[in-house]
Formats: sequence, structure tokens, C-alpha cells
Amino acid sequence: MSIEAALTKAMSNIPECVAGGVVDLASGMLLGIKTVDSHPREVIDLLAAATTDMFAGPNVMTIEKLFKRARGVKEDDHHYFQELLVNSDNLIHVFMRGKQFPEYIVVFVCRKSANLGMVLTKARISLPDIESAI
Repeated sequence: MSIEAALTKAMSNIPECVAGGVVDLASGMLLGIKTVDSHPREVIDLLAAATTDMFAGPNVMTIEKLFKRARGVKEDDHHYFQELLVNSDNLIHVFMRGKQFPEYIVVFVCRKSANLGMVLTKARISLPDIESAI
């Protein structure tokens, strides 16, 4: 299954989902995207860059390093930040680090009227299918 097909399947199961994508943190590139609306290319490209900053920006990496040091955990490739949830005026944005491939972030955008618990549950359930498409 392609990334786009996996995103389409996930979006059909996630309540009021209007967009889905996969971002590669190593390159900062968007590997796949599906939306119900068209968006300017600049917005899509900025989404990938902003996602990379949220999970792998220098300040985030410093915070994770400090958490590890404070807890006596050796420095390794594990990341503390696994999911981020952003509520905007009209939308819910869910960002999830891959379990099998932590260098990839899966993003879903849903209407604000969606049940947040169901959005998170269905998004988490969709993660293995999307990762198998990477």
C-alpha cells in the first residue's frame, strides 16, 4: 500500500479528518499528503518545516537531552516527545512520532467539532498501517 493510500484509509476512519501527511525529520520533507481541500505549495512546505522544528529543532533536542541527564538516562536515540496536539481556532492538529520509524511524523488535521478522544484513538490505530507503507 502506498503512503497516500494508507493516509486515505486512515482519514476515512478518523472523525472529521480533513488532511493527513507524513514528514521525514531527517530531510524535513513531506513524504506524502492527502487533503480534502487544495492548499498553496508554500503552506504545505512550511508544514513539513514546522513539524520538523517541533520534534527535532535545537531547543527541543536540548530539552530532551536535559530530561535524560536529570533522570540519569544515557543519551541515545529515544525521544520523550511522542505526540503533540495543537488546537487552532477551527482545527485539531495531531502530530505522532512513528513507533517503528521514529524519524517519521504522521500528521492529521480534523475539524474542531470532532470528538478529541476519538480523533486520538483512531489516529493511533492508523499508525501501524501508515508505517508499513513507508
